[in-house]
Amino acid sequence: MRKYYGKSFFKVGVILMAFVFAGVFLSSCAKPEKDAELAKKVEELSKKNAELLKENAELKEQLAALKKKVGEPIILGVPTSLGFLEGKEGLACVNMAVEEINNSGGVDVAGVKRPFKVIAIDSRGAEPGVPVAEVIKAHKKLILEDKANFIVFGSFRSECAIACMDVVSQHKVPMILGTAMSPAMEKKVKTEYDKYKYTFRVCLNAVYLVKYLGGTMAYLNKQFGFNKVFIMNQDVAWARKTGDLMIKLVFDKMGWEVTGRQAYPTGASDFSSGLMKAKATGAQVILPIFDMPQSGILVKQWKSMKVPALVAGFISPLAGPAAWNSFDQKIDGALNCIFEIGNVPCPKVPKSVEFYNKYQEKYGKPLEAGHSPAPAYEMVYILKEAIERAGSIDGDMVVAELEKTDRMGAMGRIRFNDGHQVIYGEDPNEMAMGCMIQWRAPGERVIVYPESVAEGKIQLPEGLKSAK
Repeated sequence: MRKYYGKSFFKVGVILMAFVFAGVFLSSCAKPEKDAELAKKVEELSKKNAELLKENAELKEQLAALKKKVGEPIILGVPTSLGFLEGKEGLACVNMAVEEINNSGGVDVAGVKRPFKVIAIDSRGAEPGVPVAEVIKAHKKLILEDKANFIVFGSFRSECAIACMDVVSQHKVPMILGTAMSPAMEKKVKTEYDKYKYTFRVCLNAVYLVKYLGGTMAYLNKQFGFNKVFIMNQDVAWARKTGDLMIKLVFDKMGWEVTGRQAYPTGASDFSSGLMKAKATGAQVILPIFDMPQSGILVKQWKSMKVPALVAGFISPLAGPAAWNSFDQKIDGALNCIFEIGNVPCPKVPKSVEFYNKYQEKYGKPLEAGHSPAPAYEMVYILKEAIERAGSIDGDMVVAELEKTDRMGAMGRIRFNDGHQVIYGEDPNEMAMGCMIQWRAPGERVIVYPESVAEGKIQLPEGLKSAK
């Protein structure tokens, strides 16, 4: 049995060996053909490899060139009061402008494309009881820790903004303001130019606000014979100064009687005492000057107390379209100043409509603030253009180019005066503009002043008659 299996295995082995030798013989016969085919494939792969290496080298060169062209971000520090409407919407507008600029390639700094980067901080300067020192601290953090190249939008309150002029001066960091309104800023620039030249303001200031309010009062006197006014203002620098200037430059010169004046601290929520005094003294016009959220209560009390006087001034919560429903649709007849067009669409200034619609499309809701959003948006473009003209982000070089600004924007024509304040007037082709709107049923804001952009005439609310 073993012999048999042994012979069988031997036979199988011989057969297998025969097959192997046959395979080797046949493969050696086909070798020249396969070698030629293999050589051809190697040659093809070598060519492809050479092509890929060349493409890779080209891509490396392109990447290196791109890295040279795209520089480090330009840091925009935004210190504002994010708990307040103007602060929230102002920052949103800065971000909108930055996004547009970055999506278009960024800022061309001497041939190098650099994106803007926003670093915001809630400096809380508009909140009651927050000391100026806290706002200064926020500015220093942005400059020293976050390495901000520029401060945009800036401090909310004038007291804080003026104090921070020393901070940006020390570090030679240009600062563009968009909320604070005291004319003391311009005075400092004019009197100590070399020290304070780094500060600019794009929004309306208190002097220009007086001109718009004064023009409105002149119109009320001409149309209706009104000449008695009661002033109610917030107890902060810009509002106090505005009230003072209205008395000195408008009412005294026009022969109006100021029947009384009452100031309210930031955070106040009961205005009935002032309204009662206005009614008791026979005031035909109540001039409110407020930018705090609680000031909307003044309008509710005015309506419920049936004070027979026209409310015509500035109440921050009364500026936007939401006010109609917020105040139970009972604000028709009230006049409110929109500090800068663009915050309200002005058909006679197409760029204001474009900006307003762009904001609503991006954020899914309309602008509500009457002060700051349009300047916040425009100042980013103003800065971009100044940097590109300077070919540098050096503070002194950019300041020199900011002074040359001449731009058609959402607010009209934008140029700075020698105090670094944007010039406001009544012709949007020559100057930036604010306007007065009047609330009308069913919730429309109609521009009634200046006449160059007016959509209608002032109408008196129910219960108030013309003195003529």
